[in-house]
Amino acid sequence: MKTKHFLFFVFSFCLLVGSAQELALAKFEGKFGYLTKSGDWKIPATFDVAKNFSEDLAAARKGKLWGFINRKGEWAIEPSFDKVKAFNSGIAVVLKNKEWFYINTKGEKTLTNVNTDKIYDFKDGFAILRKGDKIGFINTKGETTVAPKFSKAFNFENGYAKVREDEKWGLIDPSGNYFVKTTYDGVSNVYHNAIVATQGLRHGLIINGEFKEISGAQKIWDFSVNGEYTYAKKNDKIGFINKKGEWIIEPAYDKVRAFNNGLAPVFKDGKWGYISTSGETVIPFKFRDAEIFSADGLAPVKSKKLWGFINTKGELVIEEKYEITAGGFSIFKKNAQKGFVNGLARVKQKKSWCFLNTKGEILKNMWFENLELFN
Repeated sequence: MKTKHFLFFVFSFCLLVGSAQELALAKFEGKFGYLTKSGDWKIPATFDVAKNFSEDLAAARKGKLWGFINRKGEWAIEPSFDKVKAFNSGIAVVLKNKEWFYINTKGEKTLTNVNTDKIYDFKDGFAILRKGDKIGFINTKGETTVAPKFSKAFNFENGYAKVREDEKWGLIDPSGNYFVKTTYDGVSNVYHNAIVATQGLRHGLIINGEFKEISGAQKIWDFSVNGEYTYAKKNDKIGFINKKGEWIIEPAYDKVRAFNNGLAPVFKDGKWGYISTSGETVIPFKFRDAEIFSADGLAPVKSKKLWGFINTKGELVIEEKYEITAGGFSIFKKNAQKGFVNGLARVKQKKSWCFLNTKGEILKNMWFENLELFN
């Protein structure tokens, strides 16, 4: 029953966030504000510093102190904090007068009864509780739901948390019951009803509660990206396996990225190309780098130093003249932030950022000092 309540709690927050108008954080002439998808200012750039919205509240600063604004740009919580973190599960961690503590969405100090050696952020309704070198969990009422007994733990995700006990890893539910006993040297979280695990040098999947080794596998990535299949490495090459542990694309590539629109970028013999879910080469290996296709049917590629966009036929439809990221990234993740999301892509040119539409046109012909994705 507690698990059902937990899932309802997360679902309720998803509905709340999903119902709000998406806004993009932008820095313009040294100040921060928020744009609509039409390129207009919903909240003018008047803040010294600001962060992305989380649960309809965004941390913002004018002067030295931080507060939180709503999606109208009004102060929902007046600036009074030295540092703040994002809201999750209706609770945020803040620093004031050298003390870290929790506040609710009204800015009121809350969960003062929690006895922990360190304040941790909430995620999906729970936060880590630390007592000495042992870790447990509390809920949003401040109640201890999992007593501190683990040497290490990660936040709950998809209803389960990774925990370490006696140097072995497993998974627990929100009540502290073992979903996967702590008997593995490594374990993934549950993604699309699939779990990846390691025992010594053996790599495999947990299927119906039993460990199934994938013969010869050197590494298996979790199922968070592709859903029905994931990446696996064998003989120093990477391919794809399904949730039964069967190879659906034999390991033949040096690097791979996620499938989207039926195509995945893969790296072989020093070049990137695209393959289908059957492993057939659809777009030849000719790119210096290549990213995944978006739902709009466009993918970022580059032949030299700058990026452009191709369609699913491999035709260059937006010229290679942009940068598309500000930092490093994992070669195995869905880097949707590097391509089109709902018809817009964030790109950089000569130290300035803009949004492009799928025709390659600059949204409102506006350039910014910094630009975040819509959320």
